[in-house]
Amino acid sequence: MTEQLYRIDAYLQETEATVLAVNDQGGIVLDRTPFYASAGGQPGDRGVIHFSGNECPIATTVYDPTDKSRIVHVSAEGAPRPVVGDKIQITLDWPLRHAHMRMHTALHLVCSLVKFPVTGGQIGAIEGRLDFDIEDAGAVDKDQLTADLMALVAANHAVTERWITDAELEANPGLIRTMSVKPPMGSGKVRLVLIGENGSVDMQPCGGTHVKSTGEIGTVAITKIEKKGKINRRIRVAFA
Repeated sequence: MTEQLYRIDAYLQETEATVLAVNDQGGIVLDRTPFYASAGGQPGDRGVIHFSGNECPIATTVYDPTDKSRIVHVSAEGAPRPVVGDKIQITLDWPLRHAHMRMHTALHLVCSLVKFPVTGGQIGAIEGRLDFDIEDAGAVDKDQLTADLMALVAANHAVTERWITDAELEANPGLIRTMSVKPPMGSGKVRLVLIGENGSVDMQPCGGTHVKSTGEIGTVAITKIEKKGKINRRIRVAFA
């Protein structure tokens, strides 16, 4: 089992750890990590593992497909790799992670403003997107949405979290906005991300990483609203 340190502190950038396994594809499993494993539209983290005077670049981070309690750090092709039992230092590519945190939080704000079911999404370091079921193409105005989004950023709302049980989430299905991504359930409890006092701006289950306040997002804009189907509309968000 890999201890997911980003659940405790999304701002933790490095830590010491012990190698639990190394697979034939260059995947390294540690007993603990600050790296986020790809899930829910948020890419896996990158960074470097330092061991015995060597550096092993990590190209991405994923969950072990056979055991979701283990996180696999995928090393760059040809990189030197530690062996089982090695004590290592792992360092996060912080600028990339922080950009993902800012964009992920911005997409929560978009979700709070666009009152339609979410059918998909993707987080990037420069641009992100959300797909909505919107039958009326004129229901969302790009410029007005940008203005409303930046007003929420400027208000510097706190971003916090609290935990509820799986049963509580099932009893409150309205908390789930995403139709394509199942909330992270199964452990008996689910993390809710709240923006604003008591979730006054947005509140929904999410396993990703976020900034501490909306002001940290910076300047963003709605760059495009695309028609992707009869009722599907893709809203693109980018850092300005």
